[in-house]
Amino acid sequence: MKKTKMAIMYDFDKTLSPKDMQEFRMIESFGYDDPKKFWEEVSELADRNKMDRILTYLLLMNEKAKGLTENYLSNEGAYIKLFKGVDTWFDRINSYALNHNVEVEHYIISSGIYEVIKGTSIAKHFKKIYACAYYYGDDKKAKWVSRVVNYTTKTQYIFRIHKGILDECNDVDLNKWTSEKNKYIRYDNMVYIGDGLTDVPCMKIINQYQGYTIAVYQDNEKSKAIARELVLKKRCKFKALADYSIASELENILEAIINDISARAKLKALM
Repeated sequence: MKKTKMAIMYDFDKTLSPKDMQEFRMIESFGYDDPKKFWEEVSELADRNKMDRILTYLLLMNEKAKGLTENYLSNEGAYIKLFKGVDTWFDRINSYALNHNVEVEHYIISSGIYEVIKGTSIAKHFKKIYACAYYYGDDKKAKWVSRVVNYTTKTQYIFRIHKGILDECNDVDLNKWTSEKNKYIRYDNMVYIGDGLTDVPCMKIINQYQGYTIAVYQDNEKSKAIARELVLKKRCKFKALADYSIASELENILEAIINDISARAKLKALM
């Protein structure tokens, strides 16, 4: 029987990593003794000028760095810490899925910075990384934001994965009518994993089409409360501690989802 394709889509900051990627080294290198001061400055600038907050932080970072470079951002990826078990998670999930005749593709959909994520140790595991990026001039310094991914624009990438139109610049084929049998990955074979309110639009789409959504939380009351609220209000289906290690609650949930997708595919083949 032909393998069933499945997509697992992840936010990055506070989903695979315990804090915003800018807070490991970058913000401090810009002269801030507390990351909160940088984010407060972002909020003040955005509110005063009615700016998108993601565009605002990208602008402010580039100004503070006096011109970010692609190499600098990629090198920062090496300093990103990940949640427990993330480094072996992808191989384990892929192996379990293949044993159930399911082929998993992993994707990032993040408001973080593409070049930083690309520089992490886990970048090789993703079919595609969708995140904010810069355009660089001849002097190798960032000149403009080439791509911005905020909480609502995240949703377009779900449609791209569903249709298999993964190139961010290909809007023509994305918007063309495609028959259901020619869709790349069915919505009900998709999983979205995120940590908070900015993930709600993506979770809502996946839920509407009978896919699977998971809110991960850290071991503190504020993070737990957000995940509880997301499940209580039916904005996501499951919640789990952001622990990706062997036999964790999160791994058990994913294995059960894989079992479900595999069973549905077997039943369909018998019809």
